[in-house]
Parts: sequence; C-alpha cells; structure tokens
Amino acid sequence: MGYQIAIDGPAGAGKSTIAKLIAKQKNFIYVDTGAMYRAMALFLLRSNINANDDEAVSLICPKAEITIRYENNEQIVLLNGENVNAYLRTEEVGLIASKSSANPKVREHLLGLQIKLAEENDVVMDGRDIGTCVLPNANVKVFLTASSRIRAKRRYLELTANNANEESPLDLDDIEQDIIKRDNQDMSREHAPLKQAADAVLVDTSDLTIEEVSALIIEICGQKR
Repeated sequence: MGYQIAIDGPAGAGKSTIAKLIAKQKNFIYVDTGAMYRAMALFLLRSNINANDDEAVSLICPKAEITIRYENNEQIVLLNGENVNAYLRTEEVGLIASKSSANPKVREHLLGLQIKLAEENDVVMDGRDIGTCVLPNANVKVFLTASSRIRAKRRYLELTANNANEESPLDLDDIEQDIIKRDNQDMSREHAPLKQAADAVLVDTSDLTIEEVSALIIEICGQKR
C-alpha cells in the first residue's frame, strides 16, 4: 500500500497547484482526478450529450477510455488515445464536469484507476471527495479553501493570461458568480458531495503563498509518518 495524501476543496482553492508541487518535492505520483472528470466532460460535450441526462450519460460514459501517463515529467491526460490537456480548463468543460461527476456510472468508471494507482504507488491526489470517498484511509487529508472573491481573482488572472488576444473583456463579478454556482452544485449533489472529511486538516489559502501552503502540508506529512 502506497503513502496517500488526499487534498480536497472547492474550485480555485489551489488544489492542483499545491498537489503538483508536493508530489514533486516528495517524488510522489500526482493523480489529477479533476482532470479525469474534465476529460469525461469533454467527451460528453463532443458527443452532444446533456450532462443533466443521467441515463444518456450512464450509457455513453463506458466508451470514454481515460488514462494518465507522464511524458518529460508532465502529466498527460489521454481521452481515447488523444492528449486533451489543452481542452480541459475551459469554463464550459468545468461546469459540465461538476454536473456529470455526480453520476454514479461516471464515478464507477473512473474510480478503479484512481484506487489502483494509490494502492501501488505513493500518491498525491486532489479533487472534491478524495478524503471522504476515494481514499478514506489516506495517510494525510487536507481540505483547502479560500474566499470566493480570492478564487475568482485567481481565475481571472489565469483566464486573462490564457486569452490575452481576446477582444471580449472578462468580468470579475461574473467569474465569482460562476464559482459560487459551482460550489453550490458540488456541495448539494446527491452522490459524493464536496465536504471536509472529519479527520482532514482545514487550510485557508486566501492569504498564503503557494510555498507556505506546500510547507504546511509537508509538515503535516511529517507528523503523520
């Protein structure tokens, strides 16, 4: 059984950035579960499947072969053999992922790979329900959070950098409302809702640097060995 670090939290709390950094520092495998769910959302989008149509999603999701591998120290997400890294971080894909990830068949389809990786390797895994559902016996559980405004500003800066040549201006208030909507969807869904595990350490990243959060979690790992 590998050493397991589970990092949960809402969108924009810094989970992926922190998880990648900790995995690099500890030479662990980083398992980006959110990217896997986004790949499924991309598959649904390309297949013209409504994420709210549970039956249609359940029927088609087994046709999505989603795997993760590393190339030149970079995590590559493959959807039916195609590297889809460039398509996973759009707002549209994110909203679809929030809906489709609540579908039991989608979770069942992806859960096996996640658990197998964690059993065979030392891993850092981030998502919405890692400590509560995917890795309930993880050695270390952390719940990252930040205010919706801080998370919106982070997303604004990310989108601005990625869309430097776009003519349409981005609106910070709209981005924050999308984040609040996403939070409500994640926390209220029937299957595996977003919530802090009872034994998880709560870390508010609003006023902390990436390095400070990483150092804090590394310290927690040292206490849990």
